[in-house]
Amino acid sequence: MLLPRPIAQGVADGSVDLAFRRWADSRVKVGSTFVTAAGVIEITSVRSVDPEKITDRDAKRAGFPNADNARARLRGPDEYPTFRIGLRWHGEDPRIALRADAELSDEDIADLTKRLDRLDSRSSHGPWTRQVLALIGRRPAVVSTELAAELGRERPDFKLDVRKLKALGLTRSLDVGYELSPRGRAFLDADGR
Repeated sequence: MLLPRPIAQGVADGSVDLAFRRWADSRVKVGSTFVTAAGVIEITSVRSVDPEKITDRDAKRAGFPNADNARARLRGPDEYPTFRIGLRWHGEDPRIALRADAELSDEDIADLTKRLDRLDSRSSHGPWTRQVLALIGRRPAVVSTELAAELGRERPDFKLDVRKLKALGLTRSLDVGYELSPRGRAFLDADGR
């Protein structure tokens, strides 16, 4: 489930604890967690509701000024059910601590090498992991459109690959573009490819 940064931050600070979504079927389960710009968020409840019964109070709990505004922001066909989803901040994004860890043991390097090799071997466009890491290292804070074009790739596919590197703690998203994390730099230094 995606949450805009201000809503995710509202969950983190306690001012937001609901979301409303219109889906054919529920896409989330109670107890599941997901990572946002503000940290990890947990799903605490999921139930179908009549959108006309969304109250101003519930809309404010979802980060909207009123119920009409919350209903207007629902996406999807009107015949799809509307879900009222309870949210709770679960903790810091674990990738933050991972990114900062530049003290890589031999086991850490072997594990990262194995994971990156696996990503490369499963790719439909050939090995890409070290190439993308090196590019981000050379061109931090450059818009993803330029980086993707430099590699002859489509931007959405390129961004998806960078997210995989981010999940391993090797890169960090900036307001514009990316940069290598300390962990990413340490890995590239140790990798020697």
